[in-house]
Amino acid sequence: MSDPGHRSGAGHDWEDGSPERLYVITGGRSGSSASGELDLVTLIVARSAPRAGMQPEHAAIMRMCQAPLSVAEISAYLSLPVSVVTVLVGDLLAGGDVLARAPVARAQLPDLALIEAVIDGLQKL
Repeated sequence: MSDPGHRSGAGHDWEDGSPERLYVITGGRSGSSASGELDLVTLIVARSAPRAGMQPEHAAIMRMCQAPLSVAEISAYLSLPVSVVTVLVGDLLAGGDVLARAPVARAQLPDLALIEAVIDGLQKL
């Protein structure tokens, strides 16, 4: 007799992040159409509450993104690889369920010549 908590032939528990589970979660896809615009620091915010009948991982993302979260944070909270999260978030973006926003761009450093001129001016004071 087999253990009811163990799937025959799988060799490991379904809930452990096994490749089979990740394959099912993403529908076998390794990338999304939106993956080009998603990176680790892209902020995701839900437009509404999850709908009935949504895939559990999609619903979890919708619940946790009531306030903006980065793709990296979503990945950590769900204990899923970033590649899987980008596929799931891409699905939600395509459906209009979430919005993605690039983080605020880093301030550009001023020109080195300008910095040297300011230092020169301060030294002459």
